Amino acid sequence: MKSALLLALRASTGLLLVIWGSMKLMNPAAGPHLSERYYGGLLSDASIQTGLAVAEVGLGVLVILGALRFIVYPLQALALGCGAIAIWRHLADPLGLYLWTGEAEPTLLFFPSTTVFVASLIMLAFRREDRLSLDRLLHQG
Repeated sequence: MKSALLLALRASTGLLLVIWGSMKLMNPAAGPHLSERYYGGLLSDASIQTGLAVAEVGLGVLVILGALRFIVYPLQALALGCGAIAIWRHLADPLGLYLWTGEAEPTLLFFPSTTVFVASLIMLAFRREDRLSLDRLLHQG
C-alpha cells in the first residue's frame, strides 16, 4: 500500500509540474506575468521563462517516472518551496483577515500549495521505500 501511495504522490505532484510548465509553454505571456506579480519581476525575461517551463515539464516527467530520484526529489521540493515562498501571504492568511491591506486580494486557491510542498517532502523522506519507480526497476535489473 505504501508503494502505491508513493506512486500516487509521484504521479500527482509530477503531473502538476508538467501542467504548470506546459501552460507557460502554450501561453508564453503567462510566465513573465506571474514573475512580475509574485516574484518581483526577478525572472520575467521570456527566454528565461521558456527555459524554466521546459525544465519544469522535464522535472515533472522524471518525478512521475521515479527516475533520478536522488536529484529530482530535492529539485522538486526546492521548486515547490520557492513557489510557496513567493505566495507566502496567501498561505499565511488565506482568508485575508490580517496580512492584506487592500493592495491585493487573498487567493484561497493558493493554499493547496502547502499540501503539494509537504507531499514533495514526504516523497523525499520515503524515497528508499518507493518500490514502484524506474530507479528501483533499473537497479534490480
